[in-house]
Amino acid sequence: MAASVGKQVSNKQLILKDYVTGAPKESDMYVKTSTIKLEIPTGSKAVLLKNLYLSCDPVMRIRMNRDEDSIFTSYTPGSALSGHGVAKVLASRHPDYKEGDFVWGPAVWEEYSLVEEPNLTKIHHTDVPLSYYTGILGYPGITAYAGFYEICSPKKGEYVFVSSASGAVGQLVGQFAKLMGCYVVGSAGSQQKVDLLKNKFGFDEAFNYKEEHDLNAALRRYFPNGIDIYFENVGGKMLDAVLLNMRDHGRIAGCGMTSTYNLDEPEGIKNLMFIIYKRIRMEGFSAIEYYHLYPKFLDHILPYIRESKIVYVEDLAEGLENGAAALLGLFSGRNVGKQVLVVAHE
Repeated sequence: MAASVGKQVSNKQLILKDYVTGAPKESDMYVKTSTIKLEIPTGSKAVLLKNLYLSCDPVMRIRMNRDEDSIFTSYTPGSALSGHGVAKVLASRHPDYKEGDFVWGPAVWEEYSLVEEPNLTKIHHTDVPLSYYTGILGYPGITAYAGFYEICSPKKGEYVFVSSASGAVGQLVGQFAKLMGCYVVGSAGSQQKVDLLKNKFGFDEAFNYKEEHDLNAALRRYFPNGIDIYFENVGGKMLDAVLLNMRDHGRIAGCGMTSTYNLDEPEGIKNLMFIIYKRIRMEGFSAIEYYHLYPKFLDHILPYIRESKIVYVEDLAEGLENGAAALLGLFSGRNVGKQVLVVAHE
């Protein structure tokens, strides 16, 4: 039953115990239950949110570090995790939001949130699942769209490789590339995911990187003519092998490097000279820089979703008590598709 405004209710949160070094464990986080009064202070322009869906994102691992140099703000030990999610507005004193609105944007990992200065995107298209706004219609979608179209400048017939291809971003990049008439290969970490890439997302080929002892040989097998576009999600040994297989004037969009997030010392890349030999352009980016393209992105992707020309696979975990396991599953490859934490069903 929905909580009524004005009442005092319990509010579960997922808390980070302390900064993390090496691989995080479930015991680095714990669920705390406090209370919150469902009301907005007079004179404030806050909104009161009921959180519905939270996005499990690899970048959250970086924020568990004590790191002054990162562009991502570190979490505060003893406080709730935060990221992005979908919520329902229970009450509002802000002119841009009203009770009953569905919104997506910055979210604290808790059941209810009082947001003093809301910077939330209103959800106008509710004929698609609301959880999609943590993924295909949220930042992962913008990431795939901007990284592929804006940074990689693809052309029909080009050879495209996507690592971590069954994840939140990779599954979309591959489908965008196929819609453009490219040849697309993806790597993933299990046979189930390889089958998903080929049979559901329409990749031309896919391989399980864990079964390949020589990544360079694997890429040569799938790309005898080389790679035009590499959508980079993992870094490390895969990036090193890709550099050997790029074509002249190839493009690499640097989206993430998940293989390095749990390392105390970053892995070195040996084949960077190939950027010069092959005149490769490699550019890192953040989806937030491309948020201004969101209306154009929605116009592009919504018709494809409605016509089932683009499909999206989600892995839903239920309840904040399962939040730590869902988040850490990203780094062992336990999730199949976009990992979402369901806090409440609307």
